[in-house]
Amino acid sequence: MPDAPHTALLAVNLGTPEAPTAPAVRRYLAEFLGDRRVVSLPPLLWKPLLHGLILPLRGPRSAHKYAQVWLPEGSPLAVYTRRLAEGMQRELPQWRVRDAMRYGEPALRGALDTLRAEGITRVVVLPLYPQYSTTTTASIEDVVDAWRRQAPQIEVRVIEDYATDPAWVAAVAASIEQWWQQHGRGEHLMFSFHGLPQRVADAGDPYPQRCRASAEAIAAALGLGAQDWSLGYQSRFGRERWLQPYAEPALWALAEAGTRRIDVACPGFACDCLETLEEVAMGFVHTVAERGAQLRYIPCLNDAPAHAQALAALATRA
Repeated sequence: MPDAPHTALLAVNLGTPEAPTAPAVRRYLAEFLGDRRVVSLPPLLWKPLLHGLILPLRGPRSAHKYAQVWLPEGSPLAVYTRRLAEGMQRELPQWRVRDAMRYGEPALRGALDTLRAEGITRVVVLPLYPQYSTTTTASIEDVVDAWRRQAPQIEVRVIEDYATDPAWVAAVAASIEQWWQQHGRGEHLMFSFHGLPQRVADAGDPYPQRCRASAEAIAAALGLGAQDWSLGYQSRFGRERWLQPYAEPALWALAEAGTRRIDVACPGFACDCLETLEEVAMGFVHTVAERGAQLRYIPCLNDAPAHAQALAALATRA
C-alpha cells in the first residue's frame, strides 16, 4: 500500500462550460478547440476561423443544448465527475482524491499545484477516457509532463487506458443488465463512441482498436451474439471523413430494416454529458422515432459504486 497521507488520485475529465450561456460556452470552446491535440491545423489558419466564425456561431447553439440537460447543481459532466471522485475517496480513505478538468474548471494544472502545496509526494492521474487517444489522454499527459518538470520531486503516474480492465468491463455490463431488468431488453444494442477524424486514426492513433476491444469485452460479458450488437461513432464536427460507421445513420438503417426497439450505451464516456444526454438521449431518440422505431438510452456509469470501486482498484495497481 502506498504511503497513504502523501498519495493522491486525480480523476480528470474533459471539461465543461461553467454555465449554459453563450459567453461561458465560447470561453470553454476556445480553450478546447484551441488545443493542437484536438485540432491540428496550423494556428495561423485555425485561430482566425475559430474566433471569427466558429465560436460566434456555435456559442449560442451549444448554450441552448447545454441548457436542456443542465442539472440544479450544474453541468452533468461536472456533477457526476465530482460525485465519482467522492465515491473513489470512500474507496481509498487513506488517499486524497480530487477531480479536475482538462479544459475549464477545476483546471488540471491548478489541481496539481494544490496537491503539491498540500504536501503530496505521489500522484496517480486517471484520465476518465477508458480508450486511449492522442486527442484526449495525450493532451492530459502534455499538461502533466510540463508540470512534472517544475515538480521533479513528486512521483506522477498517468493511467493511459482501461478499455478492457476486467472490473470496469464488469461494471458496464452489470449496469446494462440492471437497466434491462428494469426496462426490458431491446432487440439490438449499439455501443456508441465519440468519433475521431479518420486521418488521426490513419496516422496511428489506436483509439478505434481500443473502442472495438471495449465493445467486444462488454458484449462477451453480456453473453451477446455477433448479431445482437454493433458499434458506431457519434459527435462528428466539420466536413472531413470521421471514423465509421456513423452511429446515427446506422441506427436509422436498423429502424428501416424493421428493428423496432434499439438500446444504445456509450462506454467511451465515464459520465453523462452533452454528447450522451442531448445528442443521443434526445437527438438520436427523435430521429429514430421518425423512422418508426424506439431508441432507448442506457446511462453511463456516472457515480455508481461499482464504477468507483473499479477505478479505485485501477489506481491502487498503478
